[in-house]
Amino acid sequence: MSVPTHFLPWQQEIAERWLHGKNRLAHAWLIHGLAGIGKRSFALAAAAALLCEQPQGHGACGVCQACKWLTSGNHPDFRRIRPEALALEEGEEAEESAGQTRKTPSREIRVEQIRTLSGWFNTATHRGGWRVAVIYPAQAMNHITANALLKVLEEPPPQTVFLLTTDAPDLLLPTIVSRCRRLPMPVPDAQQASMWLQAQGLADPADWLAAAGGAPLRALQLSQTNDTACPGWLQGFLSAVAGHTPAGPDGSWLATADELERVEPALWIDALQRMFIDLSLAAAGAAPRYFPAQAHIMQQIAGRASAEQLVDAVKWLAQQRAVAGHPLSPKLFIHSVLQRCARACSSTGVTEST
Repeated sequence: MSVPTHFLPWQQEIAERWLHGKNRLAHAWLIHGLAGIGKRSFALAAAAALLCEQPQGHGACGVCQACKWLTSGNHPDFRRIRPEALALEEGEEAEESAGQTRKTPSREIRVEQIRTLSGWFNTATHRGGWRVAVIYPAQAMNHITANALLKVLEEPPPQTVFLLTTDAPDLLLPTIVSRCRRLPMPVPDAQQASMWLQAQGLADPADWLAAAGGAPLRALQLSQTNDTACPGWLQGFLSAVAGHTPAGPDGSWLATADELERVEPALWIDALQRMFIDLSLAAAGAAPRYFPAQAHIMQQIAGRASAEQLVDAVKWLAQQRAVAGHPLSPKLFIHSVLQRCARACSSTGVTEST
């Protein structure tokens, strides 16, 4: 996967301030903000700007030898550190291990990935320029990996800049956060995000942008994987708990359970959390934030559910998300979550914890 050399439109002003600020050469930066707003893209474009041999006011020139090396993936002073599974998703080829059984790609940043940088630190930089390491997502580092990075940040190598990105700074070691300068990334305004999405070929971006919480890259991703901004399975679940199907609110969501076996747990739990936030807004007389097209049915459900139950469901789903990646029985886990959610949407409420 090539490295972008230009910042996204809503990042231009932040990038210019950062590139010309007196603190831009701090040895480590923590770039954080909402998922799907382009933090990774910013970090990679920032790396390109630091490595560029004739940078412009807006960042890297894109045409010098250093930029060509970077876009081809061959710059000697650049390292990209990410989980193996993410590297494969981004198009990097898997390493072959002779005589060894292929293991499931790791979703963590392994300690070896940090330790192997030691040799890189000890070599001279190309033409005396900068050396840049981009680490994403930083919360993918386990405790051992984080401590290995901490040792590096405590005595940073010369001419080296670390750019870490994260959606959740609170999940990082406080000692790592304290050794980085923080660079918060704001959510772009809706008009600017909509214009960018239209330029990417998304004709009617409003519902997609709402479903993504205002995050343009997330909205684009959703549009490429779903037919509608509110997934079909979620529409079916809402219809079921509203009692619009023959089986009624206690059983008709079972069809939804079958569909979710083919969906990554983090994705469907996130959608359910957003659904309950919308239901809570509807209960308070406000318009839904994430799924505005479902406002009518949301109002019906919220009208009979307890506002306390709806808020509790959001908190409970956050707990389930923490264990969603490794349930003992995926099918049982799905049924358990949907049953709890269906009860939270009913007038009888949740009678017991699952």
